[in-house]
Amino acid sequence: MKYKAIIFDLDGTLLDTLDDLTASMNYALRTLSMPERTKDEVRGFVGNGLAKLVERALPQGSSEEQCSKALSLLKEHYADHCMDKTGMYDGVREMLVKLRDMGYKLAIVSNKVDTAVQELKVHYFDGLIGTAVGEREGISGKPAPDMVFAAVKEIGAELSDCVYVGDSDVDIKTAENSGLPCISVSWGFKGRKFLEEYGAETIIDRPDELFSYICE
Repeated sequence: MKYKAIIFDLDGTLLDTLDDLTASMNYALRTLSMPERTKDEVRGFVGNGLAKLVERALPQGSSEEQCSKALSLLKEHYADHCMDKTGMYDGVREMLVKLRDMGYKLAIVSNKVDTAVQELKVHYFDGLIGTAVGEREGISGKPAPDMVFAAVKEIGAELSDCVYVGDSDVDIKTAENSGLPCISVSWGFKGRKFLEEYGAETIIDRPDELFSYICE
């Protein structure tokens, strides 16, 4: 095998979480009597964690207090509704089963709050992926490499044996900062054209195409 371990981004790579993120963001905005955002707007805001999502979604000139309140409302709502419409992208489960059966070590790294990451991991990836690292105290979020390093350590792999898979510019930068090769996926939140503009060197359009790059 060319690699022994694969580090996956979560949102936009393994799971389509956009509907639930949009609903929770709009709950926070609605509660604060602020204009709601479209799904496509939220698509452009995600990737750097919930705090950054709030900062981008709130009207320009919003106070620090308003941002803090919106973030609390978003987290509260998302904790109860993070699986309302979320699901795996077509072909992802089959890909993960095959990777597991081939003996690959698998992990998830996400800028989503860690409690939600762990809940989603158990619900969708039980028996497939055992390690997931989300936003938690003491670990810098992506594109810093800290989450990747923590995940690699937990699965007992060497960085030289790993490859990173994600759907965004943040993921491309995270892989670069971690010293890992990056495989970008076009089915996620950003799309092929966006990824090409941000310098993606390897892009796949379906989950089963991953094997062409990791089994060389």
